[in-house]
Amino acid sequence: MRPTAKFSISFGLVTIPVAAYNATDSSTSVSFVRLHTADGGRVRNQPVCSLEGVEVTPDEIGRGYKPEGGDTVVPLSDDDLDALPLPTAKTLTILAFVAGGDIDPLQMGKGYYLGIDSPAAAKPYALLREAMERHQRVGLGKIALHGRETLAMIRPVEGALVMQVLLWPHQIRSLDGVLPERQAEVAPAEVAAAETLMDSFGELSEDDVHDHYREALEEIVAAKLAHREPEFPAGEEPPAGQVMDLMAALQDSVRAARRSRGEDEDEGAGGSSGGRAGSGRTTKKATTKKAAAQKTAAKKTAAKKSAATKTAAKKAPAKKAAPAKKSASGGGRRAG
Repeated sequence: MRPTAKFSISFGLVTIPVAAYNATDSSTSVSFVRLHTADGGRVRNQPVCSLEGVEVTPDEIGRGYKPEGGDTVVPLSDDDLDALPLPTAKTLTILAFVAGGDIDPLQMGKGYYLGIDSPAAAKPYALLREAMERHQRVGLGKIALHGRETLAMIRPVEGALVMQVLLWPHQIRSLDGVLPERQAEVAPAEVAAAETLMDSFGELSEDDVHDHYREALEEIVAAKLAHREPEFPAGEEPPAGQVMDLMAALQDSVRAARRSRGEDEDEGAGGSSGGRAGSGRTTKKATTKKAAAQKTAAKKTAAKKSAATKTAAKKAPAKKAAPAKKSASGGGRRAG
Protein backbone atom coordinates (compact mmCIF):
# COMPACT_ATOMS: atom_id res chain seq x y z
CA MET A 1 0.00 0.00 0.00
CA ARG A 2 1.07 3.56 -0.66
CA PRO A 3 0.75 6.07 2.19
CA THR A 4 -1.75 8.87 1.73
CA ALA A 5 -0.07 11.18 4.26
CA LYS A 6 2.98 11.43 6.52
CA PHE A 7 3.19 13.26 9.84
CA SER A 8 4.36 12.82 13.42
CA ILE A 9 2.47 11.88 16.57
CA SER A 10 3.35 14.08 19.53
CA PHE A 11 3.01 12.16 22.81
CA GLY A 12 4.27 14.58 25.45
CA LEU A 13 7.97 15.05 24.61
CA VAL A 14 7.98 11.88 22.50
CA THR A 15 7.70 12.26 18.73
CA ILE A 16 6.73 9.32 16.49
CA PRO A 17 7.06 9.74 12.69
CA VAL A 18 4.28 7.76 11.01
CA ALA A 19 2.77 7.14 7.59
CA ALA A 20 -1.00 6.88 7.13
CA TYR A 21 -2.55 4.23 4.87
CA ASN A 22 -6.20 3.93 3.85
CA ALA A 23 -7.84 1.28 6.04
CA THR A 24 -10.89 0.89 3.81
CA ASP A 25 -11.33 0.06 0.13
CA SER A 26 -14.15 1.91 -1.59
CA SER A 27 -13.40 0.42 -5.01
CA THR A 28 -15.41 -2.72 -4.17
CA SER A 29 -18.58 -0.76 -3.42
CA VAL A 30 -21.39 -0.57 -5.96
CA SER A 31 -21.25 2.53 -8.12
CA PHE A 32 -23.32 3.61 -11.11
CA VAL A 33 -22.56 5.81 -14.09
CA ARG A 34 -25.03 8.33 -15.41
CA LEU A 35 -26.63 7.74 -18.81
CA HIS A 36 -28.70 9.78 -21.21
CA THR A 37 -31.99 7.85 -21.20
CA ALA A 38 -32.78 8.85 -24.77
CA ASP A 39 -29.75 7.23 -26.43
CA GLY A 40 -27.71 5.58 -23.65
CA GLY A 41 -24.81 8.03 -23.93
CA ARG A 42 -22.63 8.72 -20.88
CA VAL A 43 -23.32 11.91 -18.95
CA ARG A 44 -20.05 13.36 -17.64
CA ASN A 45 -19.11 16.18 -15.32
CA GLN A 46 -16.73 18.47 -17.16
CA PRO A 47 -14.95 21.39 -15.45
CA VAL A 48 -16.05 24.50 -17.32
CA CYS A 49 -15.07 28.08 -16.54
CA SER A 50 -18.16 30.09 -15.62
CA LEU A 51 -16.72 33.24 -17.27
CA GLU A 52 -15.31 31.88 -20.53
CA GLY A 53 -17.61 28.90 -20.95
CA VAL A 54 -14.71 26.60 -21.95
CA GLU A 55 -13.44 23.34 -20.45
CA VAL A 56 -10.51 23.74 -18.03
CA THR A 57 -7.62 21.29 -17.67
CA PRO A 58 -6.67 19.94 -14.20
CA ASP A 59 -3.44 21.95 -14.04
CA GLU A 60 -5.46 25.15 -14.43
CA ILE A 61 -7.72 24.41 -11.45
CA GLY A 62 -6.89 26.02 -8.10
CA ARG A 63 -8.60 26.60 -4.75
CA GLY A 64 -10.85 29.41 -3.58
CA TYR A 65 -12.76 30.22 -0.41
CA LYS A 66 -16.14 31.91 -0.24
CA PRO A 67 -16.65 33.77 3.08
CA GLU A 68 -19.96 33.16 4.83
CA GLY A 69 -22.55 35.71 3.79
CA GLY A 70 -20.48 37.00 0.86
CA ASP A 71 -20.46 36.46 -2.90
CA THR A 72 -16.77 37.03 -3.58
CA VAL A 73 -14.51 33.98 -3.89
CA VAL A 74 -10.98 34.55 -2.62
CA PRO A 75 -8.31 32.50 -4.43
CA LEU A 76 -5.85 30.59 -2.22
CA SER A 77 -2.57 29.07 -3.36
CA ASP A 78 -0.59 26.18 -1.90
CA ASP A 79 1.84 28.71 -0.41
CA ASP A 80 -1.04 30.42 1.39
CA LEU A 81 -2.13 27.14 2.94
CA ASP A 82 1.41 26.13 3.88
CA ALA A 83 1.82 29.45 5.68
CA LEU A 84 -1.08 28.74 8.04
CA PRO A 85 0.20 28.89 11.65
CA LEU A 86 -1.13 25.44 12.51
CA PRO A 87 1.04 22.96 14.41
CA THR A 88 -1.37 20.24 13.24
CA ALA A 89 -0.20 20.65 9.63
CA LYS A 90 2.68 18.25 10.23
CA THR A 91 1.98 16.86 13.70
CA LEU A 92 -0.89 15.06 15.41
CA THR A 93 -0.70 16.30 18.98
CA ILE A 94 -2.47 14.02 21.46
CA LEU A 95 -4.57 16.24 23.73
CA ALA A 96 -6.18 13.66 26.01
CA PHE A 97 -6.69 9.95 26.64
CA VAL A 98 -10.27 8.77 27.18
CA ALA A 99 -12.23 5.53 27.24
CA GLY A 100 -13.24 4.34 23.79
CA GLY A 101 -16.90 4.22 24.85
CA ASP A 102 -16.85 7.99 25.43
CA ILE A 103 -16.59 8.65 21.68
CA ASP A 104 -19.92 9.14 19.95
CA PRO A 105 -20.07 6.71 16.99
CA LEU A 106 -21.78 9.47 14.98
CA GLN A 107 -18.46 11.36 14.99
CA MET A 108 -16.41 8.52 13.49
CA GLY A 109 -15.31 8.94 9.91
CA LYS A 110 -12.60 7.51 7.66
CA GLY A 111 -10.00 5.18 9.15
CA TYR A 112 -6.25 4.95 8.52
CA TYR A 113 -3.59 2.42 9.46
CA LEU A 114 -0.53 4.10 10.97
CA GLY A 115 2.88 2.62 10.29
CA ILE A 116 6.33 3.80 11.35
CA ASP A 117 8.06 6.15 8.90
CA SER A 118 11.61 5.50 10.14
CA PRO A 119 13.43 2.74 12.04
CA ALA A 120 13.90 5.07 15.01
CA ALA A 121 10.11 5.30 15.43
CA ALA A 122 9.71 1.56 16.14
CA LYS A 123 10.28 1.75 19.92
CA PRO A 124 8.15 4.85 20.73
CA TYR A 125 5.47 3.43 18.40
CA ALA A 126 5.36 0.18 20.39
CA LEU A 127 5.48 2.13 23.67
CA LEU A 128 2.39 4.19 22.85
CA ARG A 129 0.52 1.14 21.56
CA GLU A 130 1.19 -1.02 24.63
CA ALA A 131 0.48 1.84 27.05
CA MET A 132 -2.97 2.39 25.52
CA GLU A 133 -3.68 -1.36 25.51
CA ARG A 134 -2.82 -1.75 29.20
CA HIS A 135 -4.58 1.47 30.20
CA GLN A 136 -7.58 0.71 27.95
CA ARG A 137 -7.64 4.23 26.59
CA VAL A 138 -7.66 5.90 23.17
CA GLY A 139 -5.83 9.09 22.27
CA LEU A 140 -7.62 12.21 21.02
CA GLY A 141 -5.86 14.92 19.03
CA LYS A 142 -6.01 17.20 16.00
CA ILE A 143 -4.40 16.84 12.58
CA ALA A 144 -4.59 18.70 9.28
CA LEU A 145 -5.38 16.29 6.45
CA HIS A 146 -6.08 17.12 2.81
CA GLY A 147 -6.22 20.85 3.42
CA ARG A 148 -8.42 20.87 6.53
CA GLU A 149 -7.97 20.40 10.26
CA THR A 150 -9.90 17.62 11.91
CA LEU A 151 -10.22 15.76 15.18
CA ALA A 152 -8.66 12.32 15.26
CA MET A 153 -8.70 9.28 17.52
CA ILE A 154 -5.76 6.88 17.82
CA ARG A 155 -6.32 3.37 19.16
CA PRO A 156 -4.40 0.08 19.22
CA VAL A 157 -5.69 -2.67 16.92
CA GLU A 158 -4.01 -6.08 16.48
CA GLY A 159 -0.50 -4.84 17.22
CA ALA A 160 -0.83 -1.64 15.21
CA LEU A 161 -2.06 1.90 15.68
CA VAL A 162 -5.20 3.02 13.83
CA MET A 163 -6.32 6.60 13.36
CA GLN A 164 -10.01 7.40 13.03
CA VAL A 165 -11.00 10.82 11.70
CA LEU A 166 -13.70 12.42 13.88
CA LEU A 167 -16.28 15.05 13.04
CA TRP A 168 -16.33 18.23 15.10
CA PRO A 169 -19.09 18.33 17.73
CA HIS A 170 -20.88 21.15 15.90
CA GLN A 171 -21.16 18.92 12.83
CA ILE A 172 -23.51 16.54 14.66
CA ARG A 173 -27.08 17.68 14.21
CA SER A 174 -29.56 17.87 17.07
CA LEU A 175 -32.56 15.57 17.45
CA ASP A 176 -35.06 18.40 17.03
CA GLY A 177 -38.03 17.24 14.97
CA VAL A 178 -36.91 13.58 15.01
CA LEU A 179 -38.62 12.26 18.14
CA PRO A 180 -42.44 12.09 18.26
CA GLU A 181 -44.17 14.77 20.28
CA ARG A 182 -45.92 12.15 22.39
CA GLN A 183 -43.78 9.29 23.67
CA ALA A 184 -45.26 5.81 23.42
CA GLU A 185 -45.72 3.86 26.64
CA VAL A 186 -44.27 0.35 26.69
CA ALA A 187 -45.45 -2.23 29.22
CA PRO A 188 -42.83 -4.09 31.32
CA ALA A 189 -44.07 -7.38 29.86
CA GLU A 190 -43.40 -6.12 26.34
CA VAL A 191 -39.88 -5.01 27.31
CA ALA A 192 -39.24 -8.45 28.82
CA ALA A 193 -40.47 -10.12 25.62
CA ALA A 194 -38.18 -7.89 23.56
CA GLU A 195 -35.24 -8.87 25.80
CA THR A 196 -36.10 -12.53 25.23
CA LEU A 197 -36.08 -11.91 21.49
CA MET A 198 -32.67 -10.23 21.76
CA ASP A 199 -31.31 -13.24 23.66
CA SER A 200 -32.62 -15.58 20.95
CA PHE A 201 -30.48 -13.94 18.27
CA GLY A 202 -27.32 -15.85 17.43
CA GLU A 203 -23.92 -14.58 16.34
CA LEU A 204 -23.30 -13.07 12.92
CA SER A 205 -22.40 -15.58 10.23
CA GLU A 206 -20.29 -15.10 7.11
CA ASP A 207 -23.50 -14.96 5.07
CA ASP A 208 -24.80 -12.10 7.24
CA VAL A 209 -21.82 -9.87 6.42
CA HIS A 210 -21.80 -10.76 2.71
CA ASP A 211 -22.73 -8.17 0.08
CA HIS A 212 -25.77 -9.83 -1.52
CA TYR A 213 -26.83 -6.59 -3.18
CA ARG A 214 -23.73 -6.54 -5.37
CA GLU A 215 -24.24 -10.18 -6.39
CA ALA A 216 -27.88 -9.56 -7.29
CA LEU A 217 -26.93 -6.48 -9.30
CA GLU A 218 -24.26 -8.40 -11.20
CA GLU A 219 -26.81 -11.14 -11.98
CA ILE A 220 -29.19 -8.55 -13.44
CA VAL A 221 -26.39 -7.13 -15.62
CA ALA A 222 -25.34 -10.63 -16.78
CA ALA A 223 -28.97 -11.49 -17.59
CA LYS A 224 -29.37 -8.34 -19.68
CA LEU A 225 -26.19 -9.09 -21.63
CA ALA A 226 -27.38 -12.67 -22.24
CA HIS A 227 -30.95 -11.60 -23.08
CA ARG A 228 -32.46 -13.80 -20.38
CA GLU A 229 -34.38 -13.44 -17.16
CA PRO A 230 -32.29 -13.01 -13.98
CA GLU A 231 -32.13 -16.01 -11.67
CA PHE A 232 -32.22 -15.41 -7.95
CA PRO A 233 -32.18 -17.98 -5.13
CA ALA A 234 -35.49 -18.38 -3.36
CA GLY A 235 -35.63 -16.72 0.02
CA GLU A 236 -38.11 -16.00 2.76
CA GLU A 237 -40.45 -13.11 2.13
CA PRO A 238 -40.08 -10.35 4.71
CA PRO A 239 -43.16 -9.75 6.86
CA ALA A 240 -45.43 -7.06 5.53
CA GLY A 241 -48.28 -5.06 6.98
CA GLN A 242 -48.76 -3.19 10.21
CA VAL A 243 -48.21 -5.09 13.44
CA MET A 244 -51.29 -4.73 15.61
CA ASP A 245 -50.47 -7.22 18.40
CA LEU A 246 -46.97 -6.29 19.57
CA MET A 247 -46.70 -9.08 22.15
CA ALA A 248 -47.77 -11.74 19.62
CA ALA A 249 -45.26 -10.40 17.09
CA LEU A 250 -42.45 -10.61 19.66
CA GLN A 251 -43.29 -14.18 20.61
CA ASP A 252 -43.59 -15.23 16.95
CA SER A 253 -40.20 -13.63 16.32
CA VAL A 254 -38.62 -15.66 19.13
CA ARG A 255 -39.98 -18.88 17.63
CA ALA A 256 -38.78 -17.89 14.16
CA ALA A 257 -35.30 -17.15 15.49
CA ARG A 258 -35.13 -20.55 17.19
CA ARG A 259 -36.44 -22.27 14.07
CA SER A 260 -33.76 -20.62 11.92
CA ARG A 261 -31.08 -22.08 14.21
CA GLY A 262 -32.64 -25.55 14.09
CA GLU A 263 -33.89 -25.44 17.68
CA ASP A 264 -37.26 -26.56 19.02
CA GLU A 265 -39.76 -23.78 18.41
CA ASP A 266 -41.60 -24.45 21.68
CA GLU A 267 -38.40 -24.77 23.72
CA GLY A 268 -38.59 -22.03 26.30
CA ALA A 269 -41.43 -20.33 24.47
CA GLY A 270 -43.72 -20.58 27.44
CA GLY A 271 -40.98 -20.41 30.04
CA SER A 272 -38.79 -17.60 28.76
CA SER A 273 -41.00 -15.32 26.72
CA GLY A 274 -44.31 -16.39 28.23
CA GLY A 275 -42.98 -16.57 31.77
CA ARG A 276 -41.12 -13.28 31.64
CA ALA A 277 -43.63 -11.42 29.58
CA GLY A 278 -46.88 -12.75 30.96
CA SER A 279 -49.16 -15.50 29.67
CA GLY A 280 -49.03 -15.32 25.88
CA ARG A 281 -50.82 -17.27 23.21
CA THR A 282 -48.41 -20.22 23.40
CA THR A 283 -48.89 -20.64 27.15
CA LYS A 284 -52.68 -20.46 26.88
CA LYS A 285 -52.77 -23.07 24.10
CA ALA A 286 -50.50 -25.43 26.03
CA THR A 287 -52.64 -25.10 29.17
CA THR A 288 -55.85 -25.75 27.21
CA LYS A 289 -54.42 -28.85 25.52
CA LYS A 290 -53.13 -30.21 28.82
CA ALA A 291 -56.51 -29.74 30.55
CA ALA A 292 -58.32 -31.43 27.66
CA ALA A 293 -55.93 -34.39 27.75
CA GLN A 294 -56.41 -34.80 31.51
CA LYS A 295 -60.21 -34.68 31.13
CA THR A 296 -60.17 -37.33 28.37
CA ALA A 297 -57.89 -39.61 30.43
CA ALA A 298 -60.21 -39.28 33.43
CA LYS A 299 -63.23 -40.30 31.32
CA LYS A 300 -61.39 -43.34 29.96
CA THR A 301 -60.33 -44.44 33.47
CA ALA A 302 -63.91 -44.12 34.80
CA ALA A 303 -65.27 -46.13 31.87
CA LYS A 304 -62.74 -48.93 32.46
CA LYS A 305 -63.62 -49.13 36.18
CA SER A 306 -67.36 -49.32 35.40
CA ALA A 307 -66.85 -52.12 32.86
CA ALA A 308 -64.67 -54.08 35.26
CA THR A 309 -67.27 -53.80 38.03
CA LYS A 310 -70.08 -55.14 35.78
CA THR A 311 -67.98 -58.07 34.56
CA ALA A 312 -67.06 -59.08 38.13
CA ALA A 313 -70.72 -58.98 39.14
CA LYS A 314 -71.74 -61.39 36.34
CA LYS A 315 -68.98 -63.93 37.05
CA ALA A 316 -69.44 -64.10 40.86
CA PRO A 317 -71.74 -67.08 42.06
CA ALA A 318 -74.94 -66.25 43.91
CA LYS A 319 -74.57 -66.59 47.67
CA LYS A 320 -77.10 -68.67 49.72
CA ALA A 321 -79.09 -66.84 52.29
CA ALA A 322 -77.72 -67.48 55.77
CA PRO A 323 -80.17 -69.00 58.35
CA ALA A 324 -81.57 -66.50 60.73
CA LYS A 325 -80.02 -66.58 64.14
CA LYS A 326 -82.27 -67.07 67.11
CA SER A 327 -82.58 -64.08 69.23
CA ALA A 328 -81.20 -64.48 72.70
CA SER A 329 -84.12 -62.66 74.11
CA GLY A 330 -87.03 -64.32 72.32
CA GLY A 331 -85.69 -67.57 70.86
CA GLY A 332 -84.66 -69.40 74.14
CA ARG A 333 -86.66 -71.76 76.35
CA ARG A 334 -89.40 -70.17 78.22
CA ALA A 335 -89.23 -70.10 82.01
CA GLY A 336 -91.31 -72.67 83.70
